Amino acid sequence: METITNKTLEKLKYELVRDGLVEYDILDKAQRLASAEGINIGQALISSGILDEATLLKFLEKKLHIPYVNLEDYSLDPKCLKYINFADARKYNVIPLFKIEDVLTVAMADPLDLFVIDKIIETAECSIEPVISSEAGILTKIDEYYNTPDTVDKIYTSAKDSGFDWTDELHSEDLSEEHIQKIIRAILKQAIIENVHELYFEQSDTGLNLIFKQQNRFENKGTIPYILVSSFVSKLKMLSNLDPSVSEVPQLGKLCFKVDEITLIASISAFPTIIGERIALKIYKPPMELGQLIHDERQKQILHKSLEDAGIILVCGAQLSGKTHVIYSLLLEAVKFSKNIMTIESISKYDLRNVNQCELNENVGFNLDKALRFIEFQSPDIVYIEGVKSKHGLDYLSELVYNNKTVITEFLANNMTDLREKLSYPDFQSFKSLISCIVFIHSKDSIEVFDKDKVEKYLA
Repeated sequence: METITNKTLEKLKYELVRDGLVEYDILDKAQRLASAEGINIGQALISSGILDEATLLKFLEKKLHIPYVNLEDYSLDPKCLKYINFADARKYNVIPLFKIEDVLTVAMADPLDLFVIDKIIETAECSIEPVISSEAGILTKIDEYYNTPDTVDKIYTSAKDSGFDWTDELHSEDLSEEHIQKIIRAILKQAIIENVHELYFEQSDTGLNLIFKQQNRFENKGTIPYILVSSFVSKLKMLSNLDPSVSEVPQLGKLCFKVDEITLIASISAFPTIIGERIALKIYKPPMELGQLIHDERQKQILHKSLEDAGIILVCGAQLSGKTHVIYSLLLEAVKFSKNIMTIESISKYDLRNVNQCELNENVGFNLDKALRFIEFQSPDIVYIEGVKSKHGLDYLSELVYNNKTVITEFLANNMTDLREKLSYPDFQSFKSLISCIVFIHSKDSIEVFDKDKVEKYLA
């Protein structure tokens, strides 16, 4: 199924009726189908057989006066890839085609997305000329052209990899320019095989130690020798869209890579210490359908009611329990309710279709305080706010609920007793009274949902 993104078609959908391509009642049914299935109107029209992709793309070309480019047999200029990094290309479904003088021609599935165009102009530092292409065609070209030494490349695992050791790649006699990428790929592969989601690179006298964290235990998995540290850190930062020349201030980025055809995302945090940068890498798996996580129908009904009503949905669990994974599944479920959903995150772990995700940026003064003060102007129905810990932040969450919003946030707690003790402090009294639902992650196979009555009982 080809995907035409929302912003363009939402602005032009009634033109389909005026041009006689779709009857109004059929368009209305397609809109309801799109809302029910969490897809956009273009996907609904195509998947239901109302319109084929060619007709829809020709319609857009005519209305927008923007040319359509079929990328199937198209050869773009590889030199232009430097203007749009891999992460942004995947996130926004865009790919650069060619550049003439100061104008970069970019294939877009959603050519009316002015935010994306402005972002490309800012990073590419040139003018942009958009053309229309199907999302599937763009994604195919991204996989084809960005599969270069400047990406991690695909990782494959099998039952034979149980004894895999990344240091075998480190000690190989490979003298090519791709050796550093291969080392990074080998480290990620070992982390996936050992089911490790959090790893660190720490400076030492001999080089850069690789530390795996699992169940609150830290294990040293070997050392990148001092002679390779600079090249390794520089390449890891470049792959994560960070500035390799900066080491005096913290940086936050993300790395996209494929494991057995599944795209994973790792957040990369570089933090200066007195002996050099410490780099933390956290791997996030794609969110699952809520029904795959919570099988009890009554508990799912509790969550559905909480998503419909004003209040706080609190997702709790120990470190590395999968709180973010569950929250993203909740957000995907919320899409089905045709709500305006927004997030405020330090960094988005996955791009969620039909969810307005927002990343904080301290470099330009866009911090949590400013985001909370201004998000009300966006009229959200459901807001996910990442880990609020200050009294000031808790008060803002309460204000959102008082303004009839549903707030989703997370809280670190090893068990219900631990949660009760932490929320017993006076600063949490107002916050606690507004909790409509608690999702507690005991383990990856045990998730419990508490309704408001049980919440009041347990937290009393």
